[in-house]
Amino acid sequence: MSTMSRGNRGLIIVVLLVGIVLGAAGVVLVSRPPGVTPTEAQDIPTAAPTPTALPDAVFSELDARDQVMINLYDRINPSVVHIASRQNVPSFFYGTVPQEGTGSGFLWDDQGHIVTNNHVVSGADQLDVLFASGLSLPATVVGTDPYYDLAVVKVELPANTASPLQLGDSGGLKVGQSVIAIGNPFGLDRTLTTGVISALGRRIETDAGTAIGQAIQTDAAINPGNSGGPLLDIRGQVVGINTAINSPSGGSVGIGFAVPVNIIKQVVPSLISDGHYTHPSLGVQVAELGTEVSTSDNSVQRGLLIVQMSTGSAAEQAGLQAATITTRRGRYVVTGGDIITAVGGQAVETRNDLLLALEEHYRPGDQVEITFVRDGQPQTQTVTLGAE
Repeated sequence: MSTMSRGNRGLIIVVLLVGIVLGAAGVVLVSRPPGVTPTEAQDIPTAAPTPTALPDAVFSELDARDQVMINLYDRINPSVVHIASRQNVPSFFYGTVPQEGTGSGFLWDDQGHIVTNNHVVSGADQLDVLFASGLSLPATVVGTDPYYDLAVVKVELPANTASPLQLGDSGGLKVGQSVIAIGNPFGLDRTLTTGVISALGRRIETDAGTAIGQAIQTDAAINPGNSGGPLLDIRGQVVGINTAINSPSGGSVGIGFAVPVNIIKQVVPSLISDGHYTHPSLGVQVAELGTEVSTSDNSVQRGLLIVQMSTGSAAEQAGLQAATITTRRGRYVVTGGDIITAVGGQAVETRNDLLLALEEHYRPGDQVEITFVRDGQPQTQTVTLGAE
């Protein structure tokens, strides 16, 4: 049995006592590798604990949503097309130069009809439609409607190329509902973006200067090139056609607009069969009271003064009267004229008010009650709407 000297036992006791004292003071002695200074030892990283992976059940809902989007894209993508337009424009130095544009569209039926925006094809000398398979086909314009910014083009579609998209019902849409846009922003083919319906019944102005009062607002990213592409619900049904963005920079800022599919279902069949869509009309030109023109009649502050009527128009046949405009000392003088204040009981103050009141509730041939002021006296007259 080994023995320990009295001196060694004393040293051990001292070390133990020092350790107890330092431990009680909260001091921990840390060893460092040989040759490492105290400063260098402070820089040696310590291993962080590895987090435990979350169980698969946590991801199940996210996985299901991803599968919905993946499946939707795989089903819809073949029916969304890239439309390339070419137009010869005058040039001061070169006579004419080709100008190219790009947009989107979607297959309407198995006859090769494709729906897009009017501004995508307007003025084009040549149109080509590119499918997801890489197939490129020349297209011809079948019909256009600048008012709703809609157009139909046609290609000679080979069998089994793609299937027409299913149409939904925009009448049942709700703010907050998920939507998906597929198109070709900035020429980047087949881009999918997602978002929600931000608002309904928005009033937007088209390139033709007309008003659409039932537009869908969405925060799904819509950029130049998305025009004419479908806005879809999560089941892949078309609920609108992407038409415009509100952006000072020209790119998406989360405010995009689409024409509702219920309008598309109303307009497109006429574009295919007749090449155009007829809109209800009074056959008048008006000036906005209080902003564009004033009269001596102080009994009405807001309304639409009839300044011109087409011969044989609905308004003329109903006995409405247009103002007489003359010049006196370099100024226009307005005399007489009916001031329209309501259409079918709906107040109107601007041209867009009048357009929307007619467009959203009436068709050519319908009868509508027009409220107007003549010589300071409110009157009503039933008018049978014409077409334009």
